[in-house]
Amino acid sequence: MESWFGKNLINWYLKNKRELPWRDHKDAYKIWLSEIILQQTQVAQGLSYYLKFTGKYPDVKNLAKASEDEVLKLWQGLGYYSRARNLLSTARHINEQFDGIFPTRYDDIRSLKGIGDYTAAAIASFAYDLPYAVLDGNVYRLLSRVFGINTPIDTSTAKKEFTALAAELLDKKNPAIYNQAIMEFGSQYCKPVNPDCENCIFKSRCLAFKTGEVSHLPVKAKKTKIRNRFFNYIVLVDKNKAILLQRRQANDIWQGLYEFCLLETETETRLKTLMETKQFRHLCGVNFDLLHLSAPYKHILSHQHLFARFYVIKVPFVFKTDQPICTLNTMSKFAFPRLIEKFLNDCDLKELF
Repeated sequence: MESWFGKNLINWYLKNKRELPWRDHKDAYKIWLSEIILQQTQVAQGLSYYLKFTGKYPDVKNLAKASEDEVLKLWQGLGYYSRARNLLSTARHINEQFDGIFPTRYDDIRSLKGIGDYTAAAIASFAYDLPYAVLDGNVYRLLSRVFGINTPIDTSTAKKEFTALAAELLDKKNPAIYNQAIMEFGSQYCKPVNPDCENCIFKSRCLAFKTGEVSHLPVKAKKTKIRNRFFNYIVLVDKNKAILLQRRQANDIWQGLYEFCLLETETETRLKTLMETKQFRHLCGVNFDLLHLSAPYKHILSHQHLFARFYVIKVPFVFKTDQPICTLNTMSKFAFPRLIEKFLNDCDLKELF
């Protein structure tokens, strides 16, 4: 079908592709690593992380030996931390089940933790030239516009429809180049907002452009529900200048990362009200010094908006607890969420105590 589509894409790509370190080689491990990093992450941000990871962990076996804390620390700032945990878990699985060699069969690749249809197709085609079509957000958007498809892309019907179309369009003799081309073109020209239609190679054939529907495609049936959360962080410092931390648990954002003591409330809450809660009294007692009250922070995640304040509080006792403790000198060893990184960059704790 539509040989003009693939030919135009590949010709454009060979002349205009960006030179990126995970292209032009067949190392499945590095391709996998780049694909996981680039999920929910722009190339400009992900590039430095890719170089850090490949520098420290040049192959699966090296990554499999890492600790979760080491991987999370290296991942710090990228967000969507389940990707990092899955990365480590999968590396260990490959090391144990495939003798440290990245699997070569599509079904084996697809079975790995953290790898869905798109990522499996990308690895299989880029590393092994297997004829599997990629279907990510860029591809959905490009196909829906060029071929005028109004089916909401977040439905099972659309997945079947777009999967069939993507497979039919795939250049099976050159799957690696074709898949790279369609993703690259979607990200560089057929953008979600302000696409470069005037310079698009499909301008004369694009149904959305002809009908004025570019801004309305692709269609989504569901609206994302945003949850507001209010975080009150107690940066608790004892008489020896140790700082009390806690590690975030499963079934919530930032699993496995460290944070200061958190009192989450249903609405924005003042210190006077916090002081009256059992949680605050348990942490701080009644004799404490408030060293610093931060400005409010707003941190936006895909489905949540976080509103946070940081209270730096010094207590007149020494911590006796099983919870993790750090000092100003050891704090850099812990992986914190980006929200806490922002606070630490804004506030010089050394000047406070």
